[in-house]
Amino acid sequence: MKLSALALLLMVLSGLAWVRFAPQDAARWHVASGRTDLGDETGANAHVHRESADRARFAALDAEIRATPRTQVLAGSLEEGRITYVTRSRLVGFPDYTTLSLTETPQGTVLEIYGRARFGPSDLGVNRARVEAWLAAV
Repeated sequence: MKLSALALLLMVLSGLAWVRFAPQDAARWHVASGRTDLGDETGANAHVHRESADRARFAALDAEIRATPRTQVLAGSLEEGRITYVTRSRLVGFPDYTTLSLTETPQGTVLEIYGRARFGPSDLGVNRARVEAWLAAV
C-alpha cells in the first residue's frame, strides 16, 4: 500500500514538474490565430480578439501585458509587429500563451490578441478574462 501511494505521489510530482519545466517551442506558439474577421471568438481553451487599431494601442497593450504578474516575453517585438507572452498560473505554473499582433490588411490595420492554454481541454475561461481585462485597462 505504501509503495502504491509513493508511486502515485511520484507520478503527480513528475506531471507537475513537466507542466512547469517543459520546453517552450517559440515557433509553435508565436503565430496568429488564422482568423480574418473582427470581433471576439472563444473556444474551449482559447480566446481571440480582433479590432481595428493603431501602433499606439499595440504599444499600450504590450506595456499592460508585460506588467501582468508571472508573464514574460517568449518571442517577438514591437518592431516585428508580433509578440508572444507566457503567463503562468500562480499555484501550479500552467502556461498560457498570448500572441499580440498588428497587421496591415486591405481593410486597414488590425490588432489581434490570441490567448490559449497549452495543457488540458479547457482553460476555464481564463484567457478570455485576461484578454478582456487587458483591453479594459488600455
